[in-house]
Amino acid sequence: MTTGAQTPRSPARPPRSRLRALLPLCVAAWLVLEIWLLVVVAGATSGVVVLLLLAAGVVLGSVVIKAAGRRAFRNLTQTLNQQQSGVQPETRPNSEGNGLMMLGGLLLILPGLISDALGLLMLLPPVQKAVSRYAQRTVERKLRDAGPGSLGDAFRQARMHHPDGRVVQGEVVRDEPDDAPQDPRPPLTR
Repeated sequence: MTTGAQTPRSPARPPRSRLRALLPLCVAAWLVLEIWLLVVVAGATSGVVVLLLLAAGVVLGSVVIKAAGRRAFRNLTQTLNQQQSGVQPETRPNSEGNGLMMLGGLLLILPGLISDALGLLMLLPPVQKAVSRYAQRTVERKLRDAGPGSLGDAFRQARMHHPDGRVVQGEVVRDEPDDAPQDPRPPLTR
């Protein structure tokens, strides 16, 4: 049964970014390329060689992820112990790259020769430094160029303290000098 009322239309969606539009196509192309390369290598050698390559990738990726996880946990434990003893934790150059090592291990675990090659590349320190610098610049640019209501805007918001002690997130709005404060109550007369 209809009432004849119009259903409200949703506001216009913002246009999709080029990356979001092409990402499914890129993933499908990558999968097809991985399968094609596995078939080519299996035809040139044998299926057993491909199976051994895939198994070696899984084992090596697991070892890399486990080592990176242990190193990250050891660094975290040392930092927490230093903080508890009152010593300022020092930044160690070997503590960087754990996430990129884990990404390399994950790429090694994924079945496929291209992902294995990318995973091995991610284990090289110069590649890790280049990827880390690129990611840092990208995040900084995104935060700098972000508009209102975005993650970058969230860092520019202020905390407002109420008299009862509650803290409320909000933005600081400054009055223009021309604006006179208006009191809705009439002035008191004696």
